[in-house]
Amino acid sequence: MTEFLDITGGRIAYEVTGEGPLIVLAHGIGDRRQAFRFLAPELVRAGYRVAAADMRGHGESSAGDWKSISRTDVAGDLIALIRHLGGGPAVIVGHSLSGGAATIAAATEPSLVSGIVELGPFTRRVRYSLGGLARVRRYRRGTLLMTGVLLLRSLRSWLRYLDLAYPEKPADYDAYMAALRAKLSEPGRMAELLKTMKTSPADAGAALPRITCPALVIMGDEDPDWADPRAEAEGIVAEMPAGLGAVAMVKRGGHYLHAQAPGEVAGLVTGFIRERVRA
Repeated sequence: MTEFLDITGGRIAYEVTGEGPLIVLAHGIGDRRQAFRFLAPELVRAGYRVAAADMRGHGESSAGDWKSISRTDVAGDLIALIRHLGGGPAVIVGHSLSGGAATIAAATEPSLVSGIVELGPFTRRVRYSLGGLARVRRYRRGTLLMTGVLLLRSLRSWLRYLDLAYPEKPADYDAYMAALRAKLSEPGRMAELLKTMKTSPADAGAALPRITCPALVIMGDEDPDWADPRAEAEGIVAEMPAGLGAVAMVKRGGHYLHAQAPGEVAGLVTGFIRERVRA
């Protein structure tokens, strides 16, 4: 059931299922909370209370009200949601932009965040690899398509990027993309997506040395957003305090691991919580 949280600037849509310690799921740009339609039930079955939220400007959250949609903004929304749901502490599972938001949330409100899992995260300032553009076809194609989204304000380019970012597609891929296309065709929704693309991950990168909770970075080895996904994941962990971060790689994984390989991701998340996160 969709619920709403009013915060300064608009309102955030979310839904909660299950009982147990709190996990908050936060999706990436141009998506909606249903991106976790496979992962959330796995976590509920494992004994967790799971809250999946629509990013500001996305899904059923309000559109057109937000001055910006940065990682710092999204971190504040996630903290507000955790407080609204009883104060946690919670594990935040953040995808892409929300991976960076999870980092900021953990650094700014350590009493509310007991652990963070970053899925294909944009948590550091983007550094394009000229050699990678020449050598790695998926990276070259992904970079060109994302440039088209930003410069041409192109929904078609976004959907073509998504096709590339799912090297293996879930059974309901066509239906999910049709629904996503319809959502992004609503007045103002594409403008909100573009707002996110104009923000820098520098705020999240600056927060990495300040986290105090354990962190897991999960990357797909075929993620088109990096020429070398493992190197990016290891670079993120290297900027955290020593001993807090770990990396897990998913073979044949693209950018949307939570939908492409939900069982594997659920196992990584629950194992991380059991082994690394204080109850």
